[in-house]
Amino acid sequence: MLTQDYINLEEKYGAHNYHPLPVVLERGEGVFLWDVEGKRYYDFLSAYSAVNQGHCHPKIVNAMADQAKTLTLTSRAFFNNCLGIYEKYITEYFGYEKVLPMNSGAEADETALKLCRRWAYDKKGIKENEAKIIVCEGNFHGRTITVISMSNDPDSYKGFGPYTPGFIKIPYNDLTALAKALEDPNVAGFLVEPIQGEAGVFVPDEDYLSKSYMMCKSKNVLFIADEVQTGLARTGKMLACDHENVRPDILILGKALSGGTMPISAVLADDEIMLVIKPGEHGSTFGGNPLACKVAVAALEVLKEENLSENAERLGKIFRSELSKIKSDMIELVRGKGLLNAIVIKPKNGKEAWDVCLKMRDNGLLAKPTHGHIIRFAPPLVITEKQILEAVKIIEESIKEISESA
Repeated sequence: MLTQDYINLEEKYGAHNYHPLPVVLERGEGVFLWDVEGKRYYDFLSAYSAVNQGHCHPKIVNAMADQAKTLTLTSRAFFNNCLGIYEKYITEYFGYEKVLPMNSGAEADETALKLCRRWAYDKKGIKENEAKIIVCEGNFHGRTITVISMSNDPDSYKGFGPYTPGFIKIPYNDLTALAKALEDPNVAGFLVEPIQGEAGVFVPDEDYLSKSYMMCKSKNVLFIADEVQTGLARTGKMLACDHENVRPDILILGKALSGGTMPISAVLADDEIMLVIKPGEHGSTFGGNPLACKVAVAALEVLKEENLSENAERLGKIFRSELSKIKSDMIELVRGKGLLNAIVIKPKNGKEAWDVCLKMRDNGLLAKPTHGHIIRFAPPLVITEKQILEAVKIIEESIKEISESA
């Protein structure tokens, strides 16, 4: 079977809820992917930052294989010999008293919302069913009904109502709007991405997070950070919030918590917040399964052992500097932090970001547009400086070819 054969199978038998770049991948190692015809590509998406440690990292894969031969799932109906060890490790790793393990990032976001609401009623004294949570326009926290209820992206929410109430939407990176929303006494939490990834790597002002945190504290409102995409060394710190020394009241993690091997997410908080949920009030059959626990510990160990935060910080600066040197009227803006970056593409004679991504694919680099005119660049954090420079040459060559053909 060739590329088009596999694409035809997905088109015929799969739901049409994605619009993938036309490439069919069958193998990955480190920063590279290979398609079914054997062509090698630089991976500059990292499964939306789930593969920070690189494809098929041997330490993570070995931990997974060893545990898979022993015990994979018990459900939380019983204790197992992996969960407590993992819980101790991750809470000490990030400095929290408790963790609630889940599977997907969206599940973790939903968990945080439930924690916040229950805390509002049990601890803050807000009247039942009246708690509100502030969210930001341009956000992306997943695609569940509740999460799309806080979205202002028609592709996410249109046609899926009725929507879940209880959210106040404000502009991102707008402290004045946040201050106004915090005047409502029924506000229980502020849910925010430290950098808006799906919105096109929208990096807020340097003091936005720290000032937002202090404003929340002054109103007894929980600061909830969705670090599913920005966390785990991606932005040059272990957490993006670390750039401003902000410790979220509720921390949401996912994606690279497994190094891209399986769905693992986690919500971290201290006892005052986490213990408002009692047995039977929240859970997941697969959350905290033995396999996930072993994999997550290995994935977190790799981040520190290989200094991936430092690598992301150093190479991110080089990457943005080199991108800024590309002379093309198709590049309107280069932005990012660490190895979470993006370029804003100005269409030229009908050629858009999608066309640039197709050309980069042809030249051996994979990336994907978001919102039609922005290309996000997020390679595995194990990438080297030599590889970064090679990738920039591919990007530059591809944009030049598109410009000349436009």
